[in-house]
Amino acid sequence: MSRESILEERRREILELVSSHGFVSIETLARRFALTPQTIRRDINTMSEMGLLQRCHGGAAIHSSAQNMAYSTRQVLCLEEKRSIARLVAKSIPEHASLFINIGTTTEEVAKALLNHAGLRVITNNLNVAIIMSGKEDFEVIVTGGEVRTVDHGITGESTIDFINQFKVDYGIIGISGIDADGSLLDFDYREVRAARSIIKNSRKTYLVADHSKFGRNAMVRLGHIGEISALFTDSKPPASLVAMLRENGVDLHVV
Repeated sequence: MSRESILEERRREILELVSSHGFVSIETLARRFALTPQTIRRDINTMSEMGLLQRCHGGAAIHSSAQNMAYSTRQVLCLEEKRSIARLVAKSIPEHASLFINIGTTTEEVAKALLNHAGLRVITNNLNVAIIMSGKEDFEVIVTGGEVRTVDHGITGESTIDFINQFKVDYGIIGISGIDADGSLLDFDYREVRAARSIIKNSRKTYLVADHSKFGRNAMVRLGHIGEISALFTDSKPPASLVAMLRENGVDLHVV
């Protein structure tokens, strides 16, 4: 078999593994093919440029605008980056503040980082966030109505939106699946997006938490524009065009 055929076969297998698992680390692929991480990284870079998969920190993920990765995959993807972002957000939230916290693995890390605060009042459509924060005796945690998704315990629906619209809080903390080059905030579930829109509308300040893998990532439902938020918290400086948009719209940028 020629070198080109071996290379093509390996990349086909990489694509199958990523499609099957949602995310596969460079370390796992290097062991699987008995190659150096540098070689695997070159394969991933090439396949990412071809639009076959998404290059992420430490590995590769599925490239789809219609379907998100599995919740279990998202929980471990860029976990240390999400924790660093969460700690940075926590420093910007004062004691005794009122908050919306929406669906997402990054917002769940924010919930954990806020456990050292005092007297927070939290409204959430994320049962995982509610469980994390309800253990603090001096926190008031309110869960929205709506339909609970089995995949990640997020709550969506018309009753979710109606519930959120009853409140006006100090801070809305939202996650996102992708940020397009034109500044569009993108997600996969239109029902989740509608709840997030209500959070933005009813928050005095909206903090978007997004790790670097979200920059340029595709998703088919538009939540809004990056200029609508108050601040972006991330682990890596965004592309220059996004930095310019943030500056033009008066959006604060916080990089870990």
